[in-house]
Amino acid sequence: MIRLVIILPLVVIAWLLAVKLIRDVKSANVDWTGIAAIVGFIAMAFWLRHVTGMG
Repeated sequence: MIRLVIILPLVVIAWLLAVKLIRDVKSANVDWTGIAAIVGFIAMAFWLRHVTGMG
């Protein structure tokens, strides 16, 4: 029961923040090319770490 009392508010807060973020992104002028490049770079870093075992 204690876990439910702790986890449920966290889930609700995360949901509200996600909805607010989606609304803000829809109304803003976002540079999707830059975001895609950053996400790709991070994905490549994780992949190289997995392949080489370094990092």
